[in-house]
Amino acid sequence: MTQAWTYVDGEWLEGNPPILGPLTHATWLSSIVFDGARAFEGVTPDLDLHCQRCVESAIRMGMRPPVTPVEIEALVREGLTRFPADAALYIRPLFFCETGWVSANPDSTRFMLTLVETPMSEPGGFTACLSRYRRPAPDQAPVDCKASCLYPLAGRALREASARGFDNAVLLDPWGLVAEFATANLFMAKDGVVSTPAVNGTFLNGVTRQRVLKLLRLDGHVVMERDIDPEELEDADEIFSTGNHLKVMPVRRYEERELIHGPFARRARELYWDFAHGRCPGARDV
Repeated sequence: MTQAWTYVDGEWLEGNPPILGPLTHATWLSSIVFDGARAFEGVTPDLDLHCQRCVESAIRMGMRPPVTPVEIEALVREGLTRFPADAALYIRPLFFCETGWVSANPDSTRFMLTLVETPMSEPGGFTACLSRYRRPAPDQAPVDCKASCLYPLAGRALREASARGFDNAVLLDPWGLVAEFATANLFMAKDGVVSTPAVNGTFLNGVTRQRVLKLLRLDGHVVMERDIDPEELEDADEIFSTGNHLKVMPVRRYEERELIHGPFARRARELYWDFAHGRCPGARDV
């Protein structure tokens, strides 16, 4: 059984404890926001930024977070002591509302933190296709939060991709431009230039996305944040993803075209691991 510990209401509970009841607002109306951080090889890169974003997501969803980012980080450090020092973990702080009628009652906001063993994947890459599903516009869904209610759309895109024999899917924004993968942010390289979709409010500006942008630029590479037409992916030299769960991962096939695990994806992953282990002086402050 996968080892997991959850902190809620002042105590640590092992396994998968029942927390949400049938009358809990979050159970039936999705008043849930969360964030994801990672522990691996004894490090927790950008843990503070993930804790901060979780609180910001809760506030944007109209909640009243009962804990601060600093308090969440301290609880994570406490939880880490329940696992081996080099354990690979997924760290998930989460806020949910207990009461409300359609609109959640902000005074009923509760906090929960889960640490669960989740192995880090080797950078073997994944396959991806273009999805018929699109990310919603900012006035159509709470896309400025890491809200659980957004993820059924990603699940639909993944099921669609799986039915076609692919691992993941590229979603467009409402205007037909590339937004992201169903589960991560997207980068591409062409003719020595790395590009990633410009943040336009339809997808989260991921913590790992921002970190890789800074690291590649600090390393002397040209990285552009711009509008990307889906046709550009068809002849890209490289496509790779950035995200908390897999960090940096290359696409080895997009639609029917094979891709290489190219130098930019390799370098981005090397730089991220160096940053995570404190081997990139000054990178934190860029």
